[in-house]
Amino acid sequence: MVSSPHEAMHRIFQEHPGLFSRVSEVLGITIDPPVSVTVMPTDLTENRPLERRVDTLLRLDTENDEPLLLAIEAQGKKDTDKPASWAYYLSYLYTKYRLPPLLLVVCQDRATAEWASSPVPIGPRQWPALTLRPLVAGPHNMPVITDVAEARKDLALTTLAAITHAADPDIGAILKTLSTALRDVPEIIADPLVELTAQGLGNRPAAQQWRNLVAVDLSFYKSFMAEEIRDEGRTEGRTEGRTEGIAQGILLFLAQAGVDVSDEARGRITTCGDLETLNRWLLRAPTARSAEDVFAEE
Repeated sequence: MVSSPHEAMHRIFQEHPGLFSRVSEVLGITIDPPVSVTVMPTDLTENRPLERRVDTLLRLDTENDEPLLLAIEAQGKKDTDKPASWAYYLSYLYTKYRLPPLLLVVCQDRATAEWASSPVPIGPRQWPALTLRPLVAGPHNMPVITDVAEARKDLALTTLAAITHAADPDIGAILKTLSTALRDVPEIIADPLVELTAQGLGNRPAAQQWRNLVAVDLSFYKSFMAEEIRDEGRTEGRTEGRTEGIAQGILLFLAQAGVDVSDEARGRITTCGDLETLNRWLLRAPTARSAEDVFAEE
């Protein structure tokens, strides 16, 4: 039951809307007296489902610090609607999991990165109730890695750095460093990085440079992209072999993560003959907590 003090502490502002400007002065900020007031509905329940999906969500547990939720968004251009969505994501995650959420935005051009980096105050300028402060990774702060020894120290960071610098004038040297660093790496590690690099470059001119490097420097790999380069024009039977390889890679990632895979899920993976679908599943498999996470958006 709502108590009388509870009611009095907020209803007085309904009865005397101008009171807030005087209270704000007492609290050390200045809000001008209102010239008009509209009493709004207090029910904040969403009456219809509204689909909201963050690109990637990870729970990070460490030995020394408390767990945190890492929401990752890939942002290709400025979008004035995004800050409101990002603020919603963080508020929802904190409400649902009671863990500190952190937003990481990954960009490929400096203008978008600088836009995404700007804090967004939510509330009146005199006293913002919340301030959205994304952590941003992009060409403005990611390293340009052109030393093979440095690249080999952290292949995942080197891959992400190459993707964020896709439009860099030195992208050729960056990609050459990455392909050289991957030469002596086991296929199970190298293959996903080769594919992620290809996807990250998109349809930029650098994408063809990467294909050429894979064909020459990594020709002994049986990565999905390398096979595509070498086997163009071959029979459909070859494609079936590729789908089987991707399916086995998905199952291997799930096994390494300790995920139980039902016979139904295993059958769905091994009988899928669509390369595009299998590649999507492959990208989700390393961070999946269940087999259903692999099929989440299908």
